[in-house]
Amino acid sequence: MLELFPQGFEEIDRPDGVELVAYTDAGGEERLWHAFGGVRGKDVAADWRDRWKRFHRPVCIGPIWIGPPWDEPPPGATAIVIDPGRAFGTGAHPTTQLCVELLLELDPSRALDLGCGSGVLAIVAAKRGFEPVIALDSDESAIRATKANAAANGVVIDARRVDVLEDELPEADVAIANITHGMLAGLGPRLRCKFLVSSGYLPTDPPECPPFRHLRRITRDGWAADLHEAR
Repeated sequence: MLELFPQGFEEIDRPDGVELVAYTDAGGEERLWHAFGGVRGKDVAADWRDRWKRFHRPVCIGPIWIGPPWDEPPPGATAIVIDPGRAFGTGAHPTTQLCVELLLELDPSRALDLGCGSGVLAIVAAKRGFEPVIALDSDESAIRATKANAAANGVVIDARRVDVLEDELPEADVAIANITHGMLAGLGPRLRCKFLVSSGYLPTDPPECPPFRHLRRITRDGWAADLHEAR
């Protein structure tokens, strides 16, 4: 569903399982048939193209406001505007919010966002005075989204297409990795940084990320994030 409808879809709990709903047209219905071998369709109101917007709500983490272009940030907030139509992360997920919370505790310096997605964490770093900010991802679509979102927010980010588990990584003071726990284990020994902010996994996953020293863990809505320091 994420590949078919990256702009968003709806999950509805039913007694016999979960129903996945996409607002689409005849072409999208045909793609669903090919992907799932069956689909149930019905006509909806003419404004279906805008209905997905109601599922994208702004969030506030300390002084940071992250929201879509059609919402207004509160006075005095540091606004990060992310277009959900570009996908790859809008700031609404708990792991993103946890990373922002930990990032706010660190002094601005050189930052490296590993697996940048939409670039939301890199943009937060740039807005907080981190410089330079380098954003890496293996997906070219993510790099394009990061560059577009950075331009829309008036910040400079060096976005590069890189395999963070294979290619050489730039040196930084702070690295941010909102990725799976399995990827983090392979990434840790390759990093050259003083601090590592990591998330993308569950509280049941171990907090350690060798060769770093674990400093502390925070959790939210069934997800975990950790702050690490180089030994």
